[in-house]
Amino acid sequence: MPNPIDLRGVPCPLSFVRAKLQLEKITSGETLEVWLDRGEPIEQVPNSLIVDGHIVKNIEERENFFALTVQKA
Repeated sequence: MPNPIDLRGVPCPLSFVRAKLQLEKITSGETLEVWLDRGEPIEQVPNSLIVDGHIVKNIEERENFFALTVQKA
């Protein structure tokens, strides 16, 4: 898996836009780990990525943030 993209401190919808841009750089089927803050980012970004056609494989709560594993559609 490539290095995680750290979107902590990035507000919505910018965090979704940045995650989407990173997903465009990888090939279909590859996974990307995205670090998100509590609140709106973790509530909105996973759903937005699913609507966009990607697969959210895992959401792991870590110390003060969430690690989201997304598989590119």
